[in-house]
Amino acid sequence: MKIYSALKIGNFHTNYCEDFLIKEQVSSNRFMIAVMDGCTMGKESVFASILIGKILRNVAKETFYRDFIETDSLELFLCLKEILQKLFHQLKASKNNLGLEIEELLSTLIIGIVDKNNLDGEFLEIGDGLICFDNDVIEYEQNDKPDYLGYHLNENFNSWYLSQKQRLSIRSFKDLSICTDGIFSFKNFKNKKIQQKETEIIRFLLKDKTGIEYDNFLEKKIQDLEMINGQVLTDDLAIIRVVV
Repeated sequence: MKIYSALKIGNFHTNYCEDFLIKEQVSSNRFMIAVMDGCTMGKESVFASILIGKILRNVAKETFYRDFIETDSLELFLCLKEILQKLFHQLKASKNNLGLEIEELLSTLIIGIVDKNNLDGEFLEIGDGLICFDNDVIEYEQNDKPDYLGYHLNENFNSWYLSQKQRLSIRSFKDLSICTDGIFSFKNFKNKKIQQKETEIIRFLLKDKTGIEYDNFLEKKIQDLEMINGQVLTDDLAIIRVVV
């Protein structure tokens, strides 16, 4: 199993990329993968996505060390819940310690735990984004009004978690990707007649395996879309692709 990733600023963003991603080992055979997309209408939106990513990275390290010492591992969905609970409480603590406003904590999140032995995955999608596995593509769309985690930090975690409907369990995958909604933002400004369809972009980035032998596999594909096909990325994009 190999994990590829790409983080790319969109052509319409000039200062910084508001997306972020992490891929971290949480046990000898499990990995956490996550992509975040800061809310453009929020305050300094890049901060929220990076903060969530940094907290998750730290939680992943703690989880890995604990798994190294203990012999019994949690079931996959319980491992994901435990990580989200730690994120929830640490994000709330950061809000209080730094005196942050809700508008400074708005970011979407697709997070998953994948097991490289049985090739299973457990995922939760908070806000917009896309998950693609093998021949299935699942888009999560909240009509430009994502229900950000930052809105709920004063609530009880268990109550909030039980209310989440955008969950996904995947079994025995061969090719799995998660990405922010920037994947829908490719535009051909020179010739609209040869604008590629969203399904074609998804197939090229998340299903096609040409060039997979290279570590910069996904970065090269995004570059080829612009340089060869004339498809310019306008919004920020974070992709993680796991291939067996």
